[in-house]
Amino acid sequence: MILPGATLGVLGGGQLGAMFAMAAKRMGYRVEAISDVADCPAAHQCHRVHVGAYDDAEWLAQIARGLDVVTFEFENIPVAATRALERVVPVRPAPEVLFTTQNRTREKAFLVANGFDCVPHRVVGSGLELRAAVAALGLPSVLKTAAFGYDGKGQQFIQQGADTGAIDAAWETLGPQELLLEAWVDFEVEISVVAARGWNGETAVFEPSRNVHRHHILDMASTPAELPAAILATARTTTAAILEALGVVGVACVEFFVTRDGRVLVNEIAPRPHNSGHLTIDACETSQFEQQVRAICGLPLGSVRQILPAAMANLLGDCWHNGTPDWPAALAVPGVSLLLYGKNDPRAGRKMGHLTACAKTVSEAIENASRARKNACRF
Repeated sequence: MILPGATLGVLGGGQLGAMFAMAAKRMGYRVEAISDVADCPAAHQCHRVHVGAYDDAEWLAQIARGLDVVTFEFENIPVAATRALERVVPVRPAPEVLFTTQNRTREKAFLVANGFDCVPHRVVGSGLELRAAVAALGLPSVLKTAAFGYDGKGQQFIQQGADTGAIDAAWETLGPQELLLEAWVDFEVEISVVAARGWNGETAVFEPSRNVHRHHILDMASTPAELPAAILATARTTTAAILEALGVVGVACVEFFVTRDGRVLVNEIAPRPHNSGHLTIDACETSQFEQQVRAICGLPLGSVRQILPAAMANLLGDCWHNGTPDWPAALAVPGVSLLLYGKNDPRAGRKMGHLTACAKTVSEAIENASRARKNACRF
């Protein structure tokens, strides 16, 4: 076990790293971030930030000698960086988990090999292969880059009835590189499940959240998800099984499509805390970030019991279009809390913070979170 008083390292300087540091410091740990950017959200919460290049193995090894364990807060970092650290200090989740999940092709291969239901897909490496994949899967479909895609980036929607010219244009936009074509899923709702797994195999699974996206970015997450018990049970057991098959030590999130005929299909795996899990900070006995600390340190996992129904509304840079948002108006709404990430540049589409509303019912929580955001952003 790595007990309070030890020094934890987090690879990446974003808001997930900052919230991890907040939870770890509360438990008595020292936290140091490893980032390629000095002015980052984690810099406001960590005891120290090491700034350098992720491909500098010697620099990483030097930092690792002062750490007791390292985790990561986003997956778009070189696997080589985690392997350089692992030669000196434990890295949790392991570099192989990152290797599998940061690439859509490898992730889908893992899901298929282990018998997890996922979206029908084809790997394509040329315009001709894309045409063949379209013929096999049909239209509409979604063409995605294998790596470095999030919040809708690196994706092209190919419409129903698209001709070969439109298909070739999609390839020209994202290629030439390895791409993944996914069949369009006529889903009823998107849900996600955050879970933690300890070094001894102990697993704690949070309740699934119902997610609503706007322009491919999570807009609102709420729980309870208010879906049939069988669907929720499938999502939870599938998530636990995925973490076990991957050998995760830490926190991960599995995103699902729930189809109109009741199937639960894995969409993506995030090998770290997730945007949809931010509501656990206010709504659950143990937050996803405290679970991350507990898991990577070998401590017993905390209770995932939800105290109250909750909804989390993202605050994007768009909220600053009329100047500084009206925070008093937001916080005047009952049961609402505010968490800002410490980012200085409120660009459109950039996640700047979130509002969480807890209430007696999930519908009331959703209404209050929406109202608080509307009040703050003057929409």
